[in-house]
Amino acid sequence: MFVTGCTGFLGRNLIKELIKSGASITGLMRGKVLDSAMFQEDFCSKINVVHGNLEDLSIIQHALEKNDIDTVFHVAAQSIAGKANRNPLQTFETNIRGTWHVLEACRNHPVKRMIIASSEKSYGDHASLPLDESFPLQGRYPYDVSKSCADLIAQSYFYTYQLPVCMTRFGNIFGGGDLNFNRIIPQTISSVIHHVSPVIRSNGTFVRDYMYVEDAVHAMMRVAEKIEDLGIAGEPFNFSNENPLSISNVVTKILNGMDSDLQPIILNLATNEPQRQYLSAKKARDLLGWKPIFDFDTGLIRTINWYKEYFTNLGELSE
Repeated sequence: MFVTGCTGFLGRNLIKELIKSGASITGLMRGKVLDSAMFQEDFCSKINVVHGNLEDLSIIQHALEKNDIDTVFHVAAQSIAGKANRNPLQTFETNIRGTWHVLEACRNHPVKRMIIASSEKSYGDHASLPLDESFPLQGRYPYDVSKSCADLIAQSYFYTYQLPVCMTRFGNIFGGGDLNFNRIIPQTISSVIHHVSPVIRSNGTFVRDYMYVEDAVHAMMRVAEKIEDLGIAGEPFNFSNENPLSISNVVTKILNGMDSDLQPIILNLATNEPQRQYLSAKKARDLLGWKPIFDFDTGLIRTINWYKEYFTNLGELSE
């Protein structure tokens, strides 16, 4: 199996589960991120590492050919909307060009299955909710557009070349090991641990899906297992626990779960984002027999405990 983005949050958790399943794994690694949980848990010694980036098609093709890859999980992406607004070209390079490079490599070295980790953002803003797979992809802002484009290009490779690819679309994925402290859940937990008021960049009323990372990993693996048996190549699948929450509600749950009396600072600065965006997972439930294992509160407890241990190991957790 070949996994892009193997040092990232979702990629690391995917590799963890693939290792448990006994799979032989090759991971594409842009660089050695010294504080990555992947290195702390020594996953690198258990996989074959290829150093390179998505913008280099030859490296991807060589990795597939040399390691006789039959399954590809494309997880690598620039996944921060704010960063995309500040630097759209880098986001387009990574998320669009990077995706067509992986697709083209898979076309040149035929694989049995390719699974792309996508996003609810690919749909853009719609008045009717929840979003299901029949909705058009109409991203308007840089990050959203990058995800819309990547999914459309993937579908073109299926329809034109019969490449066995599926798109898995998620909302906000959370869990232990996410070291991007720009995201609301790790940022809030870190703030509480360090006795600092958490910051809400928006007005707090934005509503989103939140899915525990192990459920997202199992969703991708489920699609990979079923793509041939069910003949679902070319299909997109939404995955959600179908319990959307406002950002203020999420922050409150964290504060309550950590017995904190801190009050959040609301900046009300968020722009270029839909007010409400969440998914229907009916297709995945009905066709794949999929359902999440963790509800939000259970996943949050596990996440809080992970960060407590993480900051304790760094010597930063005080009682």
